[in-house]
Amino acid sequence: MSKQFEVRREVVLEATPEQVFNAIAENHAGWMFPTPNPPADGTPDDQGNRVTTWDPPAAVAYRTEGPDGWFNALEHIIEARDGGTTVLRYVHSGIFTGDWDTQYDGVGVHTDFYLHSLGQYVRFFPGRDATYLAADGPAASTTAGSVDVLRTALGVTAVGDRVRLEVPGLDPVDAEVDYLDDHFIGLRSADALYRFYCRDRWGGPASAAHHLFTAPADAAKTTEAWQHWLDSVFA
Repeated sequence: MSKQFEVRREVVLEATPEQVFNAIAENHAGWMFPTPNPPADGTPDDQGNRVTTWDPPAAVAYRTEGPDGWFNALEHIIEARDGGTTVLRYVHSGIFTGDWDTQYDGVGVHTDFYLHSLGQYVRFFPGRDATYLAADGPAASTTAGSVDVLRTALGVTAVGDRVRLEVPGLDPVDAEVDYLDDHFIGLRSADALYRFYCRDRWGGPASAAHHLFTAPADAAKTTEAWQHWLDSVFA
């Protein structure tokens, strides 16, 4: 059975409207994950994504449509605020099929984490291109409590903690915890956002998904190192 959903959020970001618009319209890899940038004139791209609103830097919206009335839509209203900050009003709507409650729950908490990462990106790395790396943990990471396993492995207890990432095959990295809840961990270094997703609540594995603003010499090797690290943590 299919059913429509809607998720609304309003966040204040320490950036200009132009920086926020650029991040949302062009630099998804810097805070979320790489996604296609359909033409601004509304022409659908090869995946059926199209721009429905293009008013830089005040608004941008996207929509994807499928069979039987299915759709997925993202709307962003961007407004300057006193003190050099910007208000983002965000609406994600669409159609879920299957377990509506579980999917709606997952979208809500993921939205909060992604919008936090957007805030970190526009504040600390505005306009910078990112190399996006992602690796999934093994089947053992689908069991309840995966976030606790990762907290221990990373040595984090609270937002603001300073930690050192030591992954075999990679140089050590000093970072600060910028996000921590029952499902996600965010770390920020001088040149990267390190993100960890624990999806056992929804039957999925833990994963590492990182935004590196200094391109690694070998992205494949770096991804492999993180894959081995996840495998060892959940061995």
